[in-house]
Amino acid sequence: MHHSSEPPSIPSPGRRRRHRTGLAALLGGLLVLGAGGLGAGPAGATGTTGTTGTTGAQPARACAGDDEFVAVVQVSGRLDPVLVDFVDGEIRDAAGTCAVAVVLQLNSGGAVGNEDDVDDLVTTIEESPVPVAVWVGPTGSKATGAAVDLLAAADTTGVAQPRGSIEVTASLLSARGVEPTSLGSTDVGDRVNAERAVELGLVDTDAAAIGDFVIQLDGVEVEVNEDGRAEPVTTARFSKLPVSGQLLHTVSSPAVAYLLFVIGLSLLVFELFTAGVGLAGAVGAGSLLLGCYGLASLPVQPLGVGLLLLAIFGYAVDIQTGVPRAWSVIATVAFVLGSLLLFDGVSLSWVTLLIAIVGMSLGMLSGMPTMVRSRFSTPTLGRDWMIGEMGVARTDIAPDGVVTVRDAPWRARTNRATPIAKDDPIRVVAIDGLVLEVEPEEGGAEDYRERARRSNEARAASSSSG
Repeated sequence: MHHSSEPPSIPSPGRRRRHRTGLAALLGGLLVLGAGGLGAGPAGATGTTGTTGTTGAQPARACAGDDEFVAVVQVSGRLDPVLVDFVDGEIRDAAGTCAVAVVLQLNSGGAVGNEDDVDDLVTTIEESPVPVAVWVGPTGSKATGAAVDLLAAADTTGVAQPRGSIEVTASLLSARGVEPTSLGSTDVGDRVNAERAVELGLVDTDAAAIGDFVIQLDGVEVEVNEDGRAEPVTTARFSKLPVSGQLLHTVSSPAVAYLLFVIGLSLLVFELFTAGVGLAGAVGAGSLLLGCYGLASLPVQPLGVGLLLLAIFGYAVDIQTGVPRAWSVIATVAFVLGSLLLFDGVSLSWVTLLIAIVGMSLGMLSGMPTMVRSRFSTPTLGRDWMIGEMGVARTDIAPDGVVTVRDAPWRARTNRATPIAKDDPIRVVAIDGLVLEVEPEEGGAEDYRERARRSNEARAASSSSG
């Protein structure tokens, strides 16, 4: 045991946050402000352990037996900066309450981002004045990679039977005083179930449920019911990430951050070619913002990000022409390489890569050019019905702007001699590539082509009469 009656000094959370990039901090602040109204604090079955994010252990309170409780903190998913900050805050808050123990209910496949976060959380667990226990549960849960370091640092540990499992690591063997030679057929790096973990001395118990684990902790009052079963008298208070924290924790997943990033870029390109700011643009901006936050909290390689941006640029070049050409080939190769090289030490599943690569290729090589041709086509492609159509200027057109024709936005151009003010009625007189040529409903200046046409007609009439 490493506890004493005097609370030891616990490192400030500020030290753990020193690696954060300015981008992550900015985006995180914006997202938390936006989602703050959805969830102001961790939800609990019987209450919460307090406000997270304290800067150090608080003085212990004098507590009566009825005031004492066990703080159960749900730790689910990879240990990213958001989740680590939350767990760190819950352990620190327990020092100023009547908690007799903190139990981390763990189900994690390791850490993402800077592993210094996990190292500092391990220090917080080791130096906490309140005993910290770790239970890998419920059944089916696992602890692998850096998540095993939390088990190694805890006072009491357990794995839920029958399907809970942990990875055998050098740090866990060292913490439990187990010699690698005593593992038998098990090697470092293998995953073992609850029964095997207890047999090897890697954990203390294979309790199947959280209640069975809690009653084995020091300081927990227990009573025996009529059926002869021991039950805890000390209250358990459960806490988990609030809604805003869950949002940031989710987007910090490599697959989610990657998909949000590429979807956001794609939707913004789509909005660029539909002339206006609509639903696609708003969703794209939100997706890109969340994706950037997720990437900022993950080990990202700049080369991968650069290749993805190059891919979007290349696709946009050929979308403008309406026909896939050399840039489309360059973009597809860049997108595949960028997807494979995006993360450093973290691999995306083949399902995620397949969805992204196939979806992006079909959308940019087929869907987007088709959309552009159907929306901004020339009269020879079947849009001659637009000649003579009436509409309204959405912006000032002098000479370029945006108009609305049949409730759809279009990019437009007018003769420089006839600027059109916003909200003025317009008439479509021609289609030039991707742009509508328009004039005011009344008072349009005579176009030079019309003058040339009439001049040619006059000359032809004069020649025929001569």
